[in-house]
Amino acid sequence: MKLEFTKMEGLGNDYIYVDATRFQVSDPSELAVRLSDRHFGIGADGLVLIGRSGSADFSMRMFNADGSEGMMCGNAARCIAKYVYDKGLTHSTEITLETPSGIKRLSLHLAGGEVESVTVDMGKAVIRQGLVAVEAAGRTFEGIIVDVGNPHFVIPCDDADAVDLNLFGPAVERHPMFPGRTNVEFISHMAPTILSSASSRLRMRVWERGSGITLACGTGACAAAAAAVSSGMVSSPCEIVMDGGTLAVSCNEDGTLLMKGPARTVFEGTIDI
Repeated sequence: MKLEFTKMEGLGNDYIYVDATRFQVSDPSELAVRLSDRHFGIGADGLVLIGRSGSADFSMRMFNADGSEGMMCGNAARCIAKYVYDKGLTHSTEITLETPSGIKRLSLHLAGGEVESVTVDMGKAVIRQGLVAVEAAGRTFEGIIVDVGNPHFVIPCDDADAVDLNLFGPAVERHPMFPGRTNVEFISHMAPTILSSASSRLRMRVWERGSGITLACGTGACAAAAAAVSSGMVSSPCEIVMDGGTLAVSCNEDGTLLMKGPARTVFEGTIDI
């Protein structure tokens, strides 16, 4: 079967997007592994299926590069908003998206008739446990366990850029404390900038469960903001500076998170599967 796909990215967090209302994918986990390979496939952090929904405007299923299914992906949600609007599947700039972690509300921001950026209501962050110690790869890390629809372990440190992410990321991800594995974020303070309207800036590097090092993680940025604000490390709103760029995150008094960032189409194509 010939499969039409669109390669999209949000701050370098890239996925392969497929309209599941037009193309039936019988084994998305296997397909995600095969197509995500950057040498023998299309190359991506995973596969995203856009479908119909009985309770929202659209639905999303996201499969990591290792074939595991994720509960939520903020960067993918923003890209879906751009996909459905730019392709004329909706004419609304306010849409809802059904995900395995619940329905998310998306506000689309246009430039030249196309979606340039998207604000996602990520729902409430739940701080499961604060500053718990984890021993991994010969070191002890103190981090905050946060649930934003998927699990995160946020580790404040002096310098996120100095962390050996290839060594400590997988060791923390698969620690026995996290039987379902976890996403891992290392965060540190950044100096304010005159061009920023945010109260605080954080540097974040991420090891994503099922994908490894990625340039950005939307849910990770939200988890980092929630952990940093709740612990008094920073105030809201925050700018989360990742390898692929910056996301703006606001932590509301009721615990809900608003995440704003770009979405971009890279290329489209057809592949035999």
